[in-house]
Amino acid sequence: MRVITVTRKRILTVLFCALAVVVAAAVGVRSVQAVQASSTKRLLPIYNVKTEEKKIAISFDAAWGNEETQTLIDILKEYNVKTTFFVVGAWVDKYPDSVKALAAAGHEVCNHSNTHPHMPKLSETDMKNQIVSCNDKIKAVTGVSPILFRPPYGDYNNAVVKSTQDLNMYPIQWDVET
Repeated sequence: MRVITVTRKRILTVLFCALAVVVAAAVGVRSVQAVQASSTKRLLPIYNVKTEEKKIAISFDAAWGNEETQTLIDILKEYNVKTTFFVVGAWVDKYPDSVKALAAAGHEVCNHSNTHPHMPKLSETDMKNQIVSCNDKIKAVTGVSPILFRPPYGDYNNAVVKSTQDLNMYPIQWDVET
């Protein structure tokens, strides 16, 4: 029979070693998680399109009032300029005649969400609902379902880009702001 003498020093040594193993394991797991998180590819919306032609794309966001909409349509017509208007679903509800006027003037009417939220703060289901609701409203007024989506505030993350793409749409961002 073997007798093991347990001393206070030996207990403290065993506890210290056990604690060191737990800490090392935790650090190792966090390091792996950090590497995995940093290795996730950042998804980006479209900022610009390369072309050999000397062209620019002009777009406007319509989320609040419509006091200058007809004036803007008239100025664009005077210079034979076609542009994209990113409209909020609530704006479509409030100003359907302005939406019709934009489409009738040959401008592209596209999606800027239904209620103008910070999209990254929403669940993916809510993001998609924001986009689909706005698309339905635009289509009801213009007869055309948009394929472009611009996130409100230019606020996006991978989930916003992926949700947009899942709906067979293109996420759009600006590259020069006035």
